[in-house]
This record gives sequence, structure tokens and C-alpha cells, in this order.
Amino acid sequence: MSADTTSSSAPLKCIFLSYARADRERVEPLAHALRGAGFDLWWDALIEGGEAFARTIEERLERADVVVVAWSSASIVSDWVRDEAGQARALGKLVPVSLDGSEPPLGFRQYHAIDFSRWHGDAKAPEFAALSRAIVAPVASGVHASPQGRSRSTASRRKLLIAAGGGTVAALLASGIAWREGLFGGAASVANSVAVIPFATLGGDASQAYFSEGLSEEVRAALARDGALQVAAPTSSNRFRGLSEDARTIAAKLGVAFLLEGSVQRAADTVRVTAELIDAQTGLSRWSQTFDRELKDVFAVQSEIATTVASDLASRVGAHANTPGGTKNVAAYDAFLRGRTLFNSDVDEASDRAALAQFDTAIALDSNYAAAYAARSRSRAAIASVYAKPDEMRGLYDGAIDDARRAVAIAWDLPQAQLALGYSLYTGRLDIVGARAPFDRAYALGGGDADTAVSFAFYAVRTGNPAKAIEAVERATQLDRLNPRAFRAAASVQIAVRNYPKALDAAQEALRLEPTVGYAHGFMGVALFLLGRAAEARTAFLAEPRDISKLPGLAIVERHLGNVAAADAAMKALVDKLGDSAVYQQADVLAQWGEPDRAFAALHRAEIVGDSGLTWSATDPLLDPLRKDPRFPALLRRLHLA
Repeated sequence: MSADTTSSSAPLKCIFLSYARADRERVEPLAHALRGAGFDLWWDALIEGGEAFARTIEERLERADVVVVAWSSASIVSDWVRDEAGQARALGKLVPVSLDGSEPPLGFRQYHAIDFSRWHGDAKAPEFAALSRAIVAPVASGVHASPQGRSRSTASRRKLLIAAGGGTVAALLASGIAWREGLFGGAASVANSVAVIPFATLGGDASQAYFSEGLSEEVRAALARDGALQVAAPTSSNRFRGLSEDARTIAAKLGVAFLLEGSVQRAADTVRVTAELIDAQTGLSRWSQTFDRELKDVFAVQSEIATTVASDLASRVGAHANTPGGTKNVAAYDAFLRGRTLFNSDVDEASDRAALAQFDTAIALDSNYAAAYAARSRSRAAIASVYAKPDEMRGLYDGAIDDARRAVAIAWDLPQAQLALGYSLYTGRLDIVGARAPFDRAYALGGGDADTAVSFAFYAVRTGNPAKAIEAVERATQLDRLNPRAFRAAASVQIAVRNYPKALDAAQEALRLEPTVGYAHGFMGVALFLLGRAAEARTAFLAEPRDISKLPGLAIVERHLGNVAAADAAMKALVDKLGDSAVYQQADVLAQWGEPDRAFAALHRAEIVGDSGLTWSATDPLLDPLRKDPRFPALLRRLHLA
């Protein structure tokens, strides 16, 4: 590959070359060839005298676009190389080669290493061409390389904290919104895109619907874990349950090239699963198969479906699905599916606590069920954020963190485990710094999952990375195109980056798709108010059904419009109804009222009670009147948001 070929489409900032010192002579020709091909290469030979070795290595690895790991009999026993390869894998940057034909160590064998054992320095040789393609192709499309063309995206519940002090009127509990939901987008379908339509339940037993839908969700999740596939999120896909429209129409609305549909029929201890992959362009079946299994083999069925579909698409994108963090215990899996169905219904406290009980059962039946620990973590965090009494909240959050850590310990590469850890640390302890690594890992591992991308976007925008937030939002919008709650989440992100016209458009689209969706009127109100359209904002807030969004918004706009009595009444209702669960929103109101001392007193109270709304303080436009006060940067420093 010539230098101009490399630079003409997607120039790399840097390749990091990891190798064992004993292989220095073998690696030098490779370094020379990479530079000659126009790549910007860094390796430890470039460390200048006096530089702190470990710190420089870590900084360069983080800054690199691709990490080429040179495996050999020497490097597979090198702790340095294993550490660098592990970090590269976590960030989705790993491209391995084998200098002497050695097989990579355990933990890295799912990545095929390009064989350089017979390479003699020729930049025109097939193995070097394969390495160049593995480096350039994924970077050009916004994903980092895995070997031999496999790639993992790095652009990769709950109506993000709906109470528990969650955020500002503007950011409104957005952490909970991102927890359950992704974002909408209008991108055209691409060849590696697929939507999994909920599998139909045969046999007339409606009580078994949870099993059919759970199985289809497991297949979807298995496909989504591979960043080379773009998998439509469940909220969008579920709108077409039953396939009342033809495949081409559905695929066009979802923006995908393929549909996977199926059916499930249970009888005693057996299960029949039928799956079919439909080409949206022709409307014809690309692949179909019926699986008759004993119920204990249901895990093999879902894995087989996912692997077969991924393999069919691999001719274009090199996809590879896997399912970390699962169980072989059918009863545990059944409890997990029941719990997830209850949790996703998002009805009320009773349904959430019933979901939690099901996850308890799953874990009691299999103490190494990582996905169940991650699910129990998010259930505990959701109950803490929305329903818990003050004396119950800390215990729930501590339990959520413990569950998430257990999930990570069992299945480090399970995105939901990393996401649960980041989320519980962030919202339960306001640990912005500690949450960074698990959020980054979840995003690097979570490739095709819209929920993961949205959660990462919220974390990124709140911690001063708007570009990453928008990138993640755009990734999610390709996956969840018909979800009104996704538009609502998009409105929150756009408010945080001060793009109020786009925020208004997103909130309006959410209401167009579902007029009763909560919080969207509140976001409209914030966007309209910040655009100087206070009277229209008042109308939007009056239409908002959720008090935590409605009352602070009314308190702000009524005072702005000169209706002091109405503003005071709204503020009193906010305090009387919600108390400390909305103390952060009280600070928003007081800041907009021009009462900084009372606003800072409310923020101090928010720190004492651990109000997760504080995580939005760095980007909350309603707090802008406080930003020049020296007490505000001090607050951000205490929160590690400065």
C-alpha cells in the first residue's frame, strides 16, 4: 500500500506498535515498512531520554488509532505486551500479527493474527497488504480494527434517572433515559444492517410471550455485540411485531438491509424455533431453518441462529457474534427473561420490584450468571433513582455497584456489565472519575447496541466531551429509528450542547411519534425558553405530565413573564411534592430567578443528599447565571467535572 493510498481516504494519527524487546530486530523492518506506507507510527524506540517510560507508553497507546500487537514466543509471556494488548482490545483498537507463527495467548485467540513468520520486509508482500487493509479499512469507516477485516465500533433504563434528583429541567433525568433507550436517525440502510423482529409465540399460550420475545432479544444482543453489524434497536424493531407490513416496507422504515423474523413453540420440555433471514431489497428469504431442541438446549439455539446470520453477512463485513455472560441453567434463564420483560415494561414500582425478584431468582440458581447480575444492578439503581425513600437509597445503590462489579469479574467483555458499573458509580456515588473506564469499555465493547451508545453519549456530554457525545448519538440514531423516547433523549443531549433548535425538533418528533411520551413537553419548554420564546415555553410546560419537569419549568417561565405569584406557587409545589428528590431542580429555578446564594445553598444540599442531578451541572444551561461566581468552579472541582 502506497503512502498516498493511506492518506487519501483516512489518514491515521498514529499506529502504536507493541512488541517484546527480544523481538527488536524482527520488528524494525515492520516499523520501517509501516512508515514507508505513509502511516504515522509510534513505538518505544521513539521515547526520548528522561521521559517517564510507563506514562509515555500509556499516553501514546490512548492516543493511537490502531494498536498493532506483534505476538511471538517472547511476547506472549511479556506482561507489558499483554497489558498493552488488553487495553487495545478494550478500546477496540487491536490488530494482531504473529512474528513467528505463535498462537496469541488465551483471551486474544478470538482475534486472528496475521502470519508474518515468512515475511522478509517486503512492503508488497500479501501479509503486509493484509495488515494495511486491517488498519485502514476500519478507521475509514469510523471503527477500529480487529484482525482480518473484523471490526469493533468505537463510535459505538431507564428514563435516565427519572427522579432521585435526576438532572435539570433541561437534562431531566437523562441518565435514566439513556439507560433504557437509544436515539433516532435517518441514515440509509447499509449492507451489514439487520433488524430482529420479535419472534411470534405459537400454540395460543399468551403467557409464553415473554419467552419468545426474550429469545429474539438474546439473538439481537448476540448480533449487536459485534461492531461490524448494525442492529436495529428493540424499540424500533418491536413496532413491527407480527409483520403486518411487507418486508421491504418495514426494512425501509427501519433503515436496514435485512430482517430476521421467527417463531417459538414450547411444549413441555421441548422447544421449536423457526428463524428466517429476509433480504429487504428482494423480499426473498436469504436463509431459513427450524430448530427442534430440548429446552435445556435453548442457549445453543440462540447462539446458532446468531452465528448463522452473522456468518451470512460476513461475506461483506466479517461479522462474528458471541454471547459472554450467559448461563447454562434453563430455570435461571427463564427467570432472567421474566425479569427483563417486567423491567422493560417500565410500568410502576411494583413491576420494577417484581423484576428485581426475578433477577434474584436467576442469581440464586446460577451464582455465575453475569448478565443477571448486570440486570439486577440496573434494577436496583432504577428503584433507587425513582422510588426509594432516602433511608433505602444508599443500600440500593451500594447493591447495584456490588452487582455490577460481580458481573464485570465474571464477564469482563459483557458490555451490559461495564455499563452497569459505570452507571451505578456515576449516579449512586457521583463518582465521575471512577465511572469513566467502565463507560469507555462498554462503548468499545458495545458496538451495535443503541442503548449503550446513548448512555455513553450522556456520560460524554456531561464530562466535557461533546464531540464524542454527538458521535455516539449519531451511532445510536442509525439503530433506533422509530423510538419516541429516543428523540426525547436526543433533545436532552442537544440542550446540553446548547443547540436549542435541534433540541426542539427532537422533542417535537418524539411527541409526533407518541403524544403521551413523558418529559418531551418539558424539553420543548426548556428549548423554547432558552430561544427567548417564554410564552410558548409556558404552554409546553403546562402540557407536561411529569411534575419534576413541569413545576420547575413553570416556576422559571412564570417569573420571567412577570407572574410572580404563579412562579412562587410552582416552586412551593415543587418543594412540597418532591422535596430533596428535586433539590437540584430547585437550584435551577433559583439560578434563573437571580438568587445565587439560595441556588448555591440548594446545590450544597444536593451534594449532601447525593442528588445525581449534579452530574449535569457542568453542562446545564439553566445554571449559566452562576458560572462566573467563584463558588461554581469550586463545585465542579469537588465533583471532578472541572
